[in-house]
Amino acid sequence: MDVQERLDELAVLIEDAKSMPLSASCLVNRTQVLDLIEEIRQLLPESVHRADELLADREAVVQDGRREADRILERARAQSDRMVSEHEVYLAAVQEANELHRTTAQETAHMRKETDDYIDAKLATFEITLQKTLQTVDRGRDRLRSQMYQELAMDQPYDGAQDAGYIVDERR
Repeated sequence: MDVQERLDELAVLIEDAKSMPLSASCLVNRTQVLDLIEEIRQLLPESVHRADELLADREAVVQDGRREADRILERARAQSDRMVSEHEVYLAAVQEANELHRTTAQETAHMRKETDDYIDAKLATFEITLQKTLQTVDRGRDRLRSQMYQELAMDQPYDGAQDAGYIVDERR
């Protein structure tokens, strides 16, 4: 039994006791009351000891809770620092990627211009070569024609009779 039950028994004993007429006093069995008080005294150290244990346990639980809260806060701070660091790494990577893209675009434009200039120069050289080849072909054809006319002219004797409309007998 605990102290609370014994105190309840004492209260019932006093409530049920015979009251004295015209007074607040009552008659109680002295040995019963003294026995209950003795039991309560014996239970009190145990109850006080249990209360002390509960208080100590409460303090231990509170300390454990505080330590756990500190650990959680430390982990949260570490994670926050890590996330900030990752975000900074991300921003640096984005900036580097943008710079690399810009540099690549500039180099590509420069290489494209150089390539276009090179191709234009080669085409111009090819055009000049083709023009010279055409001129050479034209000159060759002109020579050929002139040689052909000369040979034709040599094969046919020229006498002015043909021009006048006369028929010339070549057998003579």
